[in-house]
Amino acid sequence: MNSAAQDSAQASGQAPAQDRIIIFDTTLRDGEQSPGATLNVEEKLTIARQLARLGVDVIEAGFPFASPGDFEAVSKIAQQVGSPGGPTICGLARATRPDIEAAAKALSAAAKPRIHTFLATSDIHLEYKLKKTRAEVLAIAPEMVAYAKSFVNDVEFSPEDAGRSDPEFLYQVLEAAIAAGATTVNIPDTVGYTTPAEFGGLIKGIKENVPNIDQAVISVHGHNDLGLAVANFLEAVKNGARQLECTINGIGERAGNAALEELVMALHVRRQYYNPFLGRAPESEASLTNIDTRQLYKTSRLVSNLTGMLVQPNKAIVGANAFAHESGIHQDGVLKHKLTYEIMDAQSIGLNDNQIVLGKLSGRNAFRSRLKELGFEPGDQELNRAFLRFKEMADKKKEITDWDLEAIINDETQQAPELFKLEHVQVSCGDHSRPTATVTIRTPSGAELTDAAIGTGPVDAVYRAINRVVNVPNELIEYSVQSVTVGIDALGEVTIRLKHEDRIFSGHAANTDIIVASALAYMNALNRLSDSLQSGKVLHPQHDEVQPVG
Repeated sequence: MNSAAQDSAQASGQAPAQDRIIIFDTTLRDGEQSPGATLNVEEKLTIARQLARLGVDVIEAGFPFASPGDFEAVSKIAQQVGSPGGPTICGLARATRPDIEAAAKALSAAAKPRIHTFLATSDIHLEYKLKKTRAEVLAIAPEMVAYAKSFVNDVEFSPEDAGRSDPEFLYQVLEAAIAAGATTVNIPDTVGYTTPAEFGGLIKGIKENVPNIDQAVISVHGHNDLGLAVANFLEAVKNGARQLECTINGIGERAGNAALEELVMALHVRRQYYNPFLGRAPESEASLTNIDTRQLYKTSRLVSNLTGMLVQPNKAIVGANAFAHESGIHQDGVLKHKLTYEIMDAQSIGLNDNQIVLGKLSGRNAFRSRLKELGFEPGDQELNRAFLRFKEMADKKKEITDWDLEAIINDETQQAPELFKLEHVQVSCGDHSRPTATVTIRTPSGAELTDAAIGTGPVDAVYRAINRVVNVPNELIEYSVQSVTVGIDALGEVTIRLKHEDRIFSGHAANTDIIVASALAYMNALNRLSDSLQSGKVLHPQHDEVQPVG
């Protein structure tokens, strides 16, 4: 069945045919729960638009009941990304009426809305978290699915901690949820506990023991605590799972979620192996997903920049070393024929040569056109800021590459609330002097304050001076610098993470001057922290207690 037919089946509340894998992206919901990965509304919109270009089938846009900001983000994504030809837009809701009502309201503008509601089924969760009996959960689950169904046709139900639930009880809950109208049942390995054989067996057991399972799509969701999330999902596909819930770069709580790019490329590179499990001829070259793999690298970079979650160099598919060869034997083999040591082409994930594209004489139209070719379509304000940054960089660098442009536009699409603005930074340092920094900062009241500080190095001096002005208690727990391109004039990207009480906030900035980039990244994180202190508490869907009935 093609994508349009599947969309039609979902819109009518029926389970779609299962001849391909549905990619459900939860970067904006579960991925954002990574420590320090908090995104604002505009950043979520930027990522959602790129996820739509990537071709994901479902975007889980957030948890609308969590906070006014999360509600607004889901609403805007539903309005601006959830068009008739676009992806399904999903909102998470605990099994309570207020949560479901908030999700329904936030999703109202989407052409294809989905409410995803969940309730724990493992005995450990029932006893210590819900304080409910199995009988009570068995009554609540279908009641809340039916309530969600009264708002939308497309309802997904998850029995939280399914990996540690009693299978017989799990079968009963799933049967009741499907009977109440669930079109997708998601089987989460909430704590990353299962192994591939166990997880595959769990899916097989559901297929064989839930009488009405043919009326719903089996989905899987899993965490990477034991490094097995992707392997578990691939085993689940072999046993009947047809929707994979994953995140870009595998970000998420603790060790993260199953990585979208790894799953997609595993299914792409090894499609001859997986074809028979989906009823296809082994030799079929048709894609098993709707993903445009050429957008993977770009999407990875965007999410990394906006969340402040760096991608490790040896990360599969999108890491800096994924297509690099240092061994002389490997280099020789690759030069003779790529397939000697590469199982996929770098261009298949959108990783192209670092070509020179623009110079200091290039105009705004050429700049806009090149950004569009790269997949970026910024608004007028973002374009103006990015163009000014481009001109400044062009005066300092002879050669402006696609990677430079990508860093600029990603930097400018980060719109952390600018409560404090860095107006000036100056540093004095040397091998026989004490590093000293002077900063001028515009405060939320509009006043300009200047202060100076001495540090162990220039960056430490800058941060101490900024702290004297801003006066927001925090602990710097991570500082990293990456070069965007090669050469002495390379653009440097700085990512930092701050801790305040139990929450972590990230900041990111790019500049040819590392000291300036460091100062801007710190201000970016401090503004997120300050905005959070003003906004108040944001609910966590799993950790915050709630009575499971409204």
